[in-house]
Amino acid sequence: MTENFDKNQESSKTSVQNNDMVDMLLSKNENQTVDFETMILETQKRVWGSLKKGYEYSGMADESEKFLRKNVFLKLDMVVLYVDLVGSTTMTLEMPAEKIAIIVSSFSQEMASVIRQHHGYVLKFVGDAVIGYFVAEGNSLLAADNAVNCAKSMISVIQKGINPILNQYDYPDLMVKIGIDFGQNIVVRYGSDAEHSHVDLMGPAMNIAAKIQNMAKPNQILIGSDVYQKLHPTSQKQFLEIIWKNNEWRFRSRLTGDIYKVYELKG
Repeated sequence: MTENFDKNQESSKTSVQNNDMVDMLLSKNENQTVDFETMILETQKRVWGSLKKGYEYSGMADESEKFLRKNVFLKLDMVVLYVDLVGSTTMTLEMPAEKIAIIVSSFSQEMASVIRQHHGYVLKFVGDAVIGYFVAEGNSLLAADNAVNCAKSMISVIQKGINPILNQYDYPDLMVKIGIDFGQNIVVRYGSDAEHSHVDLMGPAMNIAAKIQNMAKPNQILIGSDVYQKLHPTSQKQFLEIIWKNNEWRFRSRLTGDIYKVYELKG
């Protein structure tokens, strides 16, 4: 009888774990709503502080660099995310340079915060773009899910967190383009100094994610086929394959040689 009870208890535990995993993959975790509301409020406080009082963000622990240094010259599966600010060139012509610097800096660091909250690493800031990655070793499905949810949160944080504060100062709304791809990248170190030589990532996913982002429209999320294939079927229904009409997309799959498919988030 004790043996049957233990088996039933273990079965119940496994069922709960499976349900938790399904809910996570389907983004049904109730705590996400509370966390998101808190994230929006904290974003507004920081952005308002930056514009009103010259608030400077506290130093961020460089978790990415630590991770990369531990894995120099290793090939790792990961999901790469590029988020790029739209219209920054126009803003530089219409606004004081010091205000542009504050807005771009705040935007970049808020996007970095969203990446970390979705269990990703911030690789670097490139002008008004932010590059993040989600390590997929052992669970590529979860990494893809985290990256896509991260992109959705970025749009929401901008629309509901950053823009309402900017509007109070008659500044234009921010918009972004986001591209995501999956693949194997190698960690490279430029120099022999294990502690101080520059470390970075190289690989097809880095390149294609950047090119996918470049094809996106303002506030559009585009993902490569390799990411799409790793999403739960329920999440896949949120995306539509893009049909290119003028041969503007010519990149081919690394596996099949066919034109690499790209999908857009509906709505």
